[in-house]
Amino acid sequence: MSHFVIRCRSCGKGLENVYCAFCEHCKGALLTSEYKERNFRSDCGKGIWKFNWLPVHAASFDQPCPLVYKSKGLSGVLGLEDLYIAFNGYWPERGVYFQTCTFKELEAAVVFQNARENEVTSLVVASAGNTARAFSHLSAMHNFPVAIVVPSMCLFDTWYLEATYPVPTIAVGDGDYADSIDVARRISQTLGIPFEGGVKNIAKRDGLGVVLLEACSEIGKLPDHYFQAVGSGTGAIGVWEMAERFIKDGRFGHKLPLLHLAQNAPFVPMVRAWQQDSRELFPEDLRPELIEKITTRVLSTRYPAYSVNGGVYDALKAAGGKMYAVENRETYAAMDLFEKTEGIDVSAAAGVAVAALKEAVTREAVSRDETILLNITGAGERRLRKDIRTYKVSPRFVSKKISEKEISELLCSALKKSS
Repeated sequence: MSHFVIRCRSCGKGLENVYCAFCEHCKGALLTSEYKERNFRSDCGKGIWKFNWLPVHAASFDQPCPLVYKSKGLSGVLGLEDLYIAFNGYWPERGVYFQTCTFKELEAAVVFQNARENEVTSLVVASAGNTARAFSHLSAMHNFPVAIVVPSMCLFDTWYLEATYPVPTIAVGDGDYADSIDVARRISQTLGIPFEGGVKNIAKRDGLGVVLLEACSEIGKLPDHYFQAVGSGTGAIGVWEMAERFIKDGRFGHKLPLLHLAQNAPFVPMVRAWQQDSRELFPEDLRPELIEKITTRVLSTRYPAYSVNGGVYDALKAAGGKMYAVENRETYAAMDLFEKTEGIDVSAAAGVAVAALKEAVTREAVSRDETILLNITGAGERRLRKDIRTYKVSPRFVSKKISEKEISELLCSALKKSS
């Protein structure tokens, strides 16, 4: 018997044999994984597979955990006594080896294992850069075929660890991340290959929630505050869902961590909606031209998981959250501050989170003695390149209006070769 069931957050209906879908009765409500073991355990295996709250049964490959440690450098500058950092990246001096330098490695690992256990043999994945890197690398390492769709505007930040492995990568030349999602869905429908699913995928959310599992293992309790930069918001939802499980356990605290979520201005649709206490996003905040002005294209989706039942809006409501709009100059300054104080380079998205923490301290939104968890979602790229060679992506460029015939001609043979 399985150690979990899939349940609709809205109506409570349990579902079986579902890989990635909405509830058939409550359109627009996220499904969640409900684990039969109420108490949290971390003795079930190695790496991330040591945790009992993951929707997998028998992992077929290794995947390390993020590094969670108590800060000395950044905490000293900010005047915080109990700041913990969840480091997702490459930092061999501290024993963490995420070669893709992103926490998307966690989601890719759990998604692959969960897909295999559901007899899914290949996937179509949409990405703004980090997800492509993670899924491409794990695809190569663990022989799981994927087709990846990215917007051409994000290619500057997209790199792979393999030079020759045939991961079919499609770049949408006349669109943004949202258009790439649309193309990925059409590829899925045309070829009959499952779409990875984004926020709808319980494995993705629970995989990203590993950050909180490792943090509670290290700290021994739930943090009072949680900081992260968000694009779709899937990672923040995953952390919220894990926090709810810890509350039910009862041994790690009885209050949800307050969520501090940040976006890169001027593209801040979730920030604007939250400031107006609106579940719905405003069209004027989703204009593509705003995306061209930000430095963190990985945070640029026009389809965030904000309004959906069980999405970012509900997470912020449940936890009493705050949102931050971080300018480019603040992002660069925060990246520099983290490297100077902690000794390792971080991604621009992580810089957005650091800047939000700095702003929260200035506004006295956090207290000096409260326990804070800062999620560094990507880091160590410069450090990685001292040890490992990386490669530019060589995609096939297509239009967002690509036809079904062109999709078949482009991808059928490539996916067969990669399998």
